[in-house]
Amino acid sequence: MFQKRKPNIVDEAPSHQEHPRKKNSLESAFKIIGIFLLAVFLVITGLNSVYMLQEDEYAVIRTFGATQVVEQPGIKFKIPYLQEMRKVSKAAKQFSVGYDLNSDESYDNESFMITKDYNFVNVDFYFEYQITDPVKYFYASENPEDIIKNLAQSYIRDTVGIHSVDDVLTTGKYEIQTTVKTLLQERLEKEDIGITITNAVIQDAEVPTQEVTQAFKNVEDAKQGMETAINNANADANTRLPKAQADADKIIKDAQAKKEALIAEAEGQAARFNSLYNEYIKYPLITKQRMFYETMEDVLPSMKIYITDGSTQTLLPLDNFSSLTLEGSDLQQQTPSVPQSQGTPASEDTQTEEASEPHQDSSNPEGGADNE
Repeated sequence: MFQKRKPNIVDEAPSHQEHPRKKNSLESAFKIIGIFLLAVFLVITGLNSVYMLQEDEYAVIRTFGATQVVEQPGIKFKIPYLQEMRKVSKAAKQFSVGYDLNSDESYDNESFMITKDYNFVNVDFYFEYQITDPVKYFYASENPEDIIKNLAQSYIRDTVGIHSVDDVLTTGKYEIQTTVKTLLQERLEKEDIGITITNAVIQDAEVPTQEVTQAFKNVEDAKQGMETAINNANADANTRLPKAQADADKIIKDAQAKKEALIAEAEGQAARFNSLYNEYIKYPLITKQRMFYETMEDVLPSMKIYITDGSTQTLLPLDNFSSLTLEGSDLQQQTPSVPQSQGTPASEDTQTEEASEPHQDSSNPEGGADNE
């Protein structure tokens, strides 16, 4: 009843002929894709094998956990997929506390602080640092920049908290920033993360309100005026002190010269006295007479003689002795001279002085001319 349908050979024949063509086209497509992927792989491998290092950069090469630092600039090679390379700059880097470096926007949560005298201030800090050990910078900590900024904020608050608001706003800025830099650097050395602080500066310090700001500005202006006055006084002192020193040196030198002159004169007088004393020991009476006459020669020429009758009503002045001529007078004949020998008789005045002299003991070997 049913007839078996014969296969349509004419219709199925073309389908058996097209299958090899599709297979060949797929193989060609796979070959092209494989070649493209291979080319991409080779390009990526080649790019990973070569890198360029600038003069201001470090390169850290890590091979199976071992690290190596490359500092020389130029074209460098590394093993792809086995060696990991990371670059870092040698130049100084910056970060800020209290404001944004790019937009200069203030961050009150970072800059708002309290001082020792319980006043509020906004302090902005600017820091510079360098990476001195790139291996420790990459592998000793996860986020070294966050660590250094958090430490800086902590030390800034600690340092500002032990200073008064006046110091923070005026004269204490240098001390504060120096202390913060020192403390931060000491802590980074302990942490050993390969970073060195090179600069720490207070960028700005002000009080929150405008009224207080103006008051502190007036105080700062007054202090600057005081410093100006001190500098002017020091300049005037530097001008006057050399002159005063020169005058003092001149006075000292004059006093020294006068001292030496007085000492020389005193030594001369002492030598003269000693010479007279030695002569007096030898010839006491003759030496007395000679000294008396020498004194009279100095005193009498400047004397004025007045003759009076006992009252002050009549005074008869005479010429001084310097105008008198003694030629032919008995006074000139009676003037004694130094004896040439011990046997020369003394004058009446000498005899009178001898009579007035106390009797000398004949046992004294230096008793006088008579004993000799």
